[in-house]
Amino acid sequence: MSIDLSRVRNIGICAHIDAGKTTVTERILFYTGMNYKLGEVHEGTATMDFLEEEQERGITIQSAATTCPWTFQDEEYKINLIDTPGHVDFTIEVERSLRVLDGAVAVFDGKEGVEAQSETVWRQADRYEVPRMCFVNKMDKLGADFDYSFKTIKERLGANPIALQIPIGAGDDLEGIIDLIEMRAFYFDANELGAKVEERDIPDELRDEAEMWRGDMVEKAAELDDVLMEAYLDDPDAVTNEQIRAAIRKGTIALECNPVLCGSALKNIGVQRLIDAVIQFLPNPTEVPSITGTDPRDPDVKLERPSTEDAPFSALVFKVVNDTHGDLTYCRVYSGSLPKGSRILNPGNNKKENVSRIFEMHAKDRDALDSVGAGQIVALIGLKNSFTGDTICDPDNPVILERMTFPEPVISMSIEPNTADDKKKLGDALVTIRREDPSFRSQYNDETGETIISGMGELHLEIIKNKLVRDMKVGVTVGRPRVSYRETIQSAAEDVRGLFKKQTGGRGQFGDAVINVRPITEAEAEEQELKMKDGVVFEDKISGGVIPREYIPSVETGVRAAAGSGVIGGYPLINVKVELIFGSYHDVDSSQVAFEQAGSLAFRQAVTKAGPALLEPIMKLSVTTPDEYFGTVSGDIASRRGHIVDSELRGVVRVITAEVPLSEMFGYTTVLRSMTQGRATSSMEPAEYRVMPDSLKEAVLADV
Repeated sequence: MSIDLSRVRNIGICAHIDAGKTTVTERILFYTGMNYKLGEVHEGTATMDFLEEEQERGITIQSAATTCPWTFQDEEYKINLIDTPGHVDFTIEVERSLRVLDGAVAVFDGKEGVEAQSETVWRQADRYEVPRMCFVNKMDKLGADFDYSFKTIKERLGANPIALQIPIGAGDDLEGIIDLIEMRAFYFDANELGAKVEERDIPDELRDEAEMWRGDMVEKAAELDDVLMEAYLDDPDAVTNEQIRAAIRKGTIALECNPVLCGSALKNIGVQRLIDAVIQFLPNPTEVPSITGTDPRDPDVKLERPSTEDAPFSALVFKVVNDTHGDLTYCRVYSGSLPKGSRILNPGNNKKENVSRIFEMHAKDRDALDSVGAGQIVALIGLKNSFTGDTICDPDNPVILERMTFPEPVISMSIEPNTADDKKKLGDALVTIRREDPSFRSQYNDETGETIISGMGELHLEIIKNKLVRDMKVGVTVGRPRVSYRETIQSAAEDVRGLFKKQTGGRGQFGDAVINVRPITEAEAEEQELKMKDGVVFEDKISGGVIPREYIPSVETGVRAAAGSGVIGGYPLINVKVELIFGSYHDVDSSQVAFEQAGSLAFRQAVTKAGPALLEPIMKLSVTTPDEYFGTVSGDIASRRGHIVDSELRGVVRVITAEVPLSEMFGYTTVLRSMTQGRATSSMEPAEYRVMPDSLKEAVLADV
């Protein structure tokens, strides 16, 4: 089943919460014939938001994948589409989707333009070098302003937007769109759910504006292509539409520009033209650079896998979903082909896996396939030991593709099973959730007998709690959310000795390690080309064989174990550089265990000398409030130890950007609503860890 890859598009829809991503996706499914009726988020009938929790809250929690056909210029295309969440608590879902996509559609609210979470998603796409186009949605909203939204894409994202369309009207008067390449107006019949599109001449009153936007578009397109630039300089009027499209496509794929379209998904205006633009301007799997990985036998050897079915099979697992028929393992196939019933290798853990079935997914429905080739996104059944971020490949040609990075949780809470039966069920349920969600952590505290679960925010933990109780039928009692603090050091400590000496009847234990510690940031470590793992850099500076080579990894293990459990409050230690400089050993009594203990002792003593400090997570808070409440909202932020970084007036609305400690932000949304009579909205995302004031540090440590 070979597919022409030039007719495949792997795209994602991503944006700030409430910009209308899922509504855009629902319209795409309707117009591509995958749905016979329109699903609505506000009615809880959206196809892609199929979890009960998603339908109740009207938000997307997990990314959903679907495949749909589209006919463009009499040719059949296949679009693999992923709808991602907008809420910052589920940023991991966006991260893992962007990692496997070839292109993305960034959706913006026509009234708000670029919002806080839009920036986060845009930066994630920058990191994975994903070409993207923009869709200014909600042009039917009161106060929608295309010019303003277009300007924010340029100013706040530092992008190079090129408008390919402008709206006809705005708010209640939105009627359709003007295509600036074809210089034609398109109207969408509301009685036919927008499926009937009428092409007309541009209205006289909008012609001058359209000419101005087109001039800007042609000029920007010419900057992207030398051939077009020459033609444009010779005679601007002789430039053809095909030349413009080719230049913009080339620029989009090279990450040099972002085509901007507009419309209203809710009013069914502009979505078909958006799908056409996806085909025209976003890359197919053969147009993105070949994926590179490393040889598992020698990490210094780089391997390339071209996007063809002749190459050895390689794929990346980006999501695991617990399913009644066995785990569904979603993966993006980068090279080669995979028939069902194949035996494949996970080179990360060196385990062989059997692929019993292959499915093409349509949200929660599926079509069985006999085989799958390069460039496709599918779900596999039969994999037992492959999780998010893992590579699966041909056993005879192993390769490890670059892993994804997952953020550290910032909030945790205790959770206790109600009965002995629930206790057993809880253990299994937490393993399942951990497998599905890499940003979730759980651990059992032996001292207190509590199970601690950690996640990206209050909403994240609440959804997990509901999942346990409602979907997995586990009876649990939860504690109140707690902040995940970290520890660090404020100064250096040198020549600190850890001596572990134990004499029993027979053979004794002897380990002796001398270390230096000093503070180091992630940026400094990168600059010095040092490897930072879990916030700690370990450097071996032993000379003259004072400690045998086989014991040095044991010292590092001891240091890292001590860092993991902290020194002052049991929180993990970060931003520390450890240098092993000296030590001694005993021919008979020295062992790996003894040097592990010596490393741990030396580290704890060194940290105590180096002025340990408690770090708290600081959140970047964005509040959009009517200007009349500015004083009340900013006063409340100050009372929460926050400080305002930026404040911008947009019409009658004030957008406040502030940095506030997470510990002060529990229940903030409710307070904000009551302060502003429900008219303000807020979003939050982790910014950094900062040293906590001593006066407050004592109170936190007293609770430990």
